[in-house]
Amino acid sequence: MSDVPQDITALLGEWQGGNARALDQLTPLVYRELRRLAQSYLNRERPGHTLQGTALVHEAYLRLVDQRQVQWRDRNHFFALSAELIRRILVDHARGKRAEKRGGDHVKLSLEDGIDAPAPRDIDLIALVDALKLLARTDPQQSRIVELRYFAGLKIEETAEVLNISPATVKRDSVVAKAFLKREMLRHSKAEA
Repeated sequence: MSDVPQDITALLGEWQGGNARALDQLTPLVYRELRRLAQSYLNRERPGHTLQGTALVHEAYLRLVDQRQVQWRDRNHFFALSAELIRRILVDHARGKRAEKRGGDHVKLSLEDGIDAPAPRDIDLIALVDALKLLARTDPQQSRIVELRYFAGLKIEETAEVLNISPATVKRDSVVAKAFLKREMLRHSKAEA
């Protein structure tokens, strides 16, 4: 097989152009990456998490193939949307569990793992998503960088390519966004106490 990222990009274009057979060829290529993304998220979850990796991948895949209005640009765009869908599935799952337990355990993820900080800590996924929404209103680009780096697991260069900005801007905005999110997460934890 030739270079997989180019294959994925070409197959996305063919699929979008109406070639149903392209989806058949695309599926095994993206399934592996979706499994990697899902496993990355689930590795950061609290022990005993009830959502299984296969179920997460299948739900994300079903939502992705139902995305008819999306204009796929390339492999990075596809996986950025994949990561966003996986995040939504995990948040929906966490909210469902929280509702079941009436404020019980929160789903925990490590924010620093996704944006290259040295010491990971557990954080509340729902609080993180709320802080990201606030960041998106304040600075949409910084919010998008966090989503791509943390939820999609894209590298600095890949994030820069998806957003059409320089890697230096990605690095700088990551630092600022991280500080913003930490501040908001601290406020949330104080409000919960």
